[in-house]
Amino acid sequence: MSSNTASSEDQYFVPAPSALPFALTVGLTLFVIGLIQVMEGGATMPPTLFLGIAISTVFIFWWFWKIIAESEGGLYGPKVDMTYRWAMGWFIFSEVMFFAAFFGALYYARALALPWLSGEGNNLSTNLFLWEGFEAAWPSNGPAELGGRFETIPAWDIPFVNTLILLTSGVTLTVAHHALKENHRLKCILAMWATVALGGIFLFFQVEEYLHAYQDLNLTLESGIYGATFFMLTGFHGVHVTLGTLMLLVITLRLMKGHFTADRHFGFEGVAWYWHFVDVVWLGLFVFVYVV
Repeated sequence: MSSNTASSEDQYFVPAPSALPFALTVGLTLFVIGLIQVMEGGATMPPTLFLGIAISTVFIFWWFWKIIAESEGGLYGPKVDMTYRWAMGWFIFSEVMFFAAFFGALYYARALALPWLSGEGNNLSTNLFLWEGFEAAWPSNGPAELGGRFETIPAWDIPFVNTLILLTSGVTLTVAHHALKENHRLKCILAMWATVALGGIFLFFQVEEYLHAYQDLNLTLESGIYGATFFMLTGFHGVHVTLGTLMLLVITLRLMKGHFTADRHFGFEGVAWYWHFVDVVWLGLFVFVYVV
């Protein structure tokens, strides 16, 4: 195996030793330290936070640029391609488990904790002596009514619009994929730009929803168990949409530079897998957070 020759069926490209992983680790460590200072110490603009963001951003782009150069240079063969497929598959599986934990927290709060606190089953003493009169009704900010009274976001308002937007983005992405496989590059690029735009529109409406919740509905992170689960699930999903939109943007720019071919385009496929995963998670959120 060699890092200086093009890969073939029986070779696996091994890159030369690099300091990039260590440098990125330093940047991420500084970012986490800065984030802790914001959350625990009350600091608004700790230098470590911005230094960590700057270092991480520079070395992430540098690292990805090297990977793209290696791929476009013909150094990646079928075995490397399979490695990336397995890696993306396991990454998405880890994301599935990530959201499963949060959906599990939502289920526990609604189906188990609230009935227990209201005195159902063998827990009548809890209701009589700790939280007298508390009823297991959802949405709830808990027996102590943390954060005061609040209103919820109507499911058939912005959430439904965002559902249509994400479903449409899945269609445009699929159109782009088929266009690439048929070597219709212009059609692929246009469909990809449409997908990027839809991702941006989704995020815009998400911000509008959060502003409405905080300013008009008194629905905040401090609104007991409902506020915590609502912003935990929708907020983490919004982070994933942001990352996915950035990934789609990078792929679109690469397509415009002539990268990818009809039969070799896993960079495109990997991002498509991730985006479809984000779509499916949102459908679960729409049903179990907004509708039910």
